[in-house]
Amino acid sequence: MNYQKLDAALATALNEVQSEEQSLGIFIHTEPLLDSAAIAVLKSLGVSGVTSDKDIFTATLSPNAISQLSEQSWVKYLKRSQQLHLVSRRINTPKLGV
Repeated sequence: MNYQKLDAALATALNEVQSEEQSLGIFIHTEPLLDSAAIAVLKSLGVSGVTSDKDIFTATLSPNAISQLSEQSWVKYLKRSQQLHLVSRRINTPKLGV
């Protein structure tokens, strides 16, 4: 595993994973204009929507697959994808009077 290509949140999540079956949502940032071998690797790992003109992909992968990707020379870095939550309360800001 090339930890230099992982952001802190992904590295932490990988250390906390209990089993190889547990998958993590990630963003894959690659070099622009991928060759056919790189496209084949991404597709074999189950990444969808892979085309040579894209350089950012999203996927849900096992720790083993993430490790394999981190070792590829055409992968710039991998980031943890985290689910966003809506803020349900409105922040009260004081009204300025003139």
